[in-house]
Amino acid sequence: MAVNNSLSASSRGQSVGLTAYLTQDAVKKQINSVVGGKNGTRFISSIVSAVQTTPALQDCTNPSILSAALLGEALNLSPSPQLGQFYMVPFDNKKKGCKEAQFQLGYKGYIQLAIRSGYYKKLNVLSIKEGELVRYDPLDEEIEVNLIEDDIVREDTPTSGYYAMFEYENGFRKTMYWSKKKMMAHAEKYSFAFYKNGGGKSLELIEQGKIPEKDMWKYSSFWFKDFDGMAMKTMLRQLISKWGIMSIELQTAIDKDMAVIHEDGTPEYVENDAQASDDNVVSDQEFNEVQDKPSQADTNEGVAEEMDNQMSIEEAFFHQS
Repeated sequence: MAVNNSLSASSRGQSVGLTAYLTQDAVKKQINSVVGGKNGTRFISSIVSAVQTTPALQDCTNPSILSAALLGEALNLSPSPQLGQFYMVPFDNKKKGCKEAQFQLGYKGYIQLAIRSGYYKKLNVLSIKEGELVRYDPLDEEIEVNLIEDDIVREDTPTSGYYAMFEYENGFRKTMYWSKKKMMAHAEKYSFAFYKNGGGKSLELIEQGKIPEKDMWKYSSFWFKDFDGMAMKTMLRQLISKWGIMSIELQTAIDKDMAVIHEDGTPEYVENDAQASDDNVVSDQEFNEVQDKPSQADTNEGVAEEMDNQMSIEEAFFHQS
């Protein structure tokens, strides 16, 4: 999962293109030692494809991209945006004065690793729509809902909360329900990117279509772009990390989620100084997410495109296929 120091010393910046970097003999040897010779070409193609999909990743250091990808490969997770299992997300490392790729686990990655462990008979997470919740009893952990039967109508109905549950093969069961209001408070507490750009108030304006298109680039946080997806990841993380049995793979994924993976395999977390990690859980969101501002030419023409520095919501982060 790590990149040898000798491989990264000459590639701290982007003086060497990613494709050329990945096809260097020393780098290919490192890749093959993790993925195997037969899978090396497939692995390299998947990295190049992910970087092409995410313009801001092209400015990240080659070793950070490779290390994030190798970690995902070691966990047997796919970087495919359509599968949504893990992502390489560009971040500004202000201490180093460069951009680096962070490893981020998608909520589908949590599900894959949990199911693969063999402990879980059932595992589910979903958004609860307005009018569906009848009651939730936190003491007995029982929920009563009347789900909207029409999938199209349900998809267009605003979300009011989130539910997650698991059941072990031995019968032990744990459930959790958070209202959307509680989730927004969580996002504002742990995501500086969400908080500094208006938090829940801005999210409501976005959902109501009241933010001009030319200003949407400011709201690049995934909490703005796919609040439900981030919420479901948070629910699984809270549920499994506090009450679930975790395999070595799952522990590794959670420990290194939201981190830049260094050459020696150690993680570095980008944290907000004001963050209060009272539950010893790494923040569920980015703090120095790269933002692609509209060009001066676009500004002069009065047209600002929404620049996705990671992957578009429709094609990538937490997208439910």
